[in-house]
Amino acid sequence: MSSDTNTLGRFGQDTSAVLHVGSPVCMIRTRLVTRLPAWKATPTHVPRSRAFSCITADSKGLARAVRAVKVKVITVSKGNSKGTEVVAGEWGDKIKRYTQFEHLQVKPNPKKAGSPQVAVQAEGEKVLKAIASQDYLVLLDERGKSMTSEGMAKLIAKVGDNGVSNLVFGIGGPYGHSSEVRMRADEMVKLSDMVLNHQIAHLVLVEQIYRAWTILRGEPYHH
Repeated sequence: MSSDTNTLGRFGQDTSAVLHVGSPVCMIRTRLVTRLPAWKATPTHVPRSRAFSCITADSKGLARAVRAVKVKVITVSKGNSKGTEVVAGEWGDKIKRYTQFEHLQVKPNPKKAGSPQVAVQAEGEKVLKAIASQDYLVLLDERGKSMTSEGMAKLIAKVGDNGVSNLVFGIGGPYGHSSEVRMRADEMVKLSDMVLNHQIAHLVLVEQIYRAWTILRGEPYHH
């Protein structure tokens, strides 16, 4: 028995069914096909660079064409530290490889009110002014639903399919979102069961937006 046949036997699968398709192959299969002759490993209708890509998202059926809806992140905060700004900016630049991206900062308690309720109300007014009627608003809230990275990818794809102008993510201030902002929200999600500092939430959010786009594009960033 040849070494090629032994390799197939170790994994116990029919490589003709795995390789002779238009989609890229995943990590373990990449190691497998590199040991096969070129005529077996790379079908003539699939470029070699694509055939040897490691794309786990494709095996989950999430890699697909998506309309590049603009993404906007609105944060109610005094601002991030210099280090956080640098890292958030790096992720923002990565998102711009796929679509337009904007970060808008709303200062907390713009009316300098002594009451937290009044402060949240004023913050909400500023946030709502930055959102168009046709935008899709997703609030980050500890009472929101949990979302996986794959779920974020599905959300971006869904919003793109529905033809909205912008996908807007909102991160509230120290006392959360106003009731008016909650009523305007299309969805509420949470990044963690733990309460996160707004800077941490901002970083996690932009990284997950970038990760979602790599999932949709079938790129090897997400494993």
